[in-house]
Amino acid sequence: MDDEQRDDEQRVDLGVALFIPYRYTEDRMFRALQDAGFDDWTLAQCRVFQRVAPDGSRLTDLAEQAQMTKQSAGVMVDQLERLGYVRRVPDPTDGRARLIVIEERGRRAVEVARATLDEILAEWKAYLGTRNFALLHQILDQLREITDPYGR
Repeated sequence: MDDEQRDDEQRVDLGVALFIPYRYTEDRMFRALQDAGFDDWTLAQCRVFQRVAPDGSRLTDLAEQAQMTKQSAGVMVDQLERLGYVRRVPDPTDGRARLIVIEERGRRAVEVARATLDEILAEWKAYLGTRNFALLHQILDQLREITDPYGR
């Protein structure tokens, strides 16, 4: 086997290569939340919570973004509401609808998550160098234009 074949076999699929840093970030942020006292929720609940927009979200939007049924998302929101991370309020634009909004406990968790993400990104920037880090960000932003249905 020559060096080129060996390199090809050791190279990780691009999709996996994109997923690994995401998973690392998610795991590290979840651990930081647990260490900060937010240890009463699951990673699945966090994945729904992180999709709540700053001005509130409808359940159907959360379910779609989390790629789960409306019923499953509703159960998660019920749990998050009992834990004090979110609450349901009337939607000011539609009296029949309700919005899920982030409560004070949830805002404190968001602060921990943001601080942890800032640390991770600073580490990556130091490792990759400012130019490569900026290039990576630029390329991923560009790729998002054709891959993210929620980014438009």
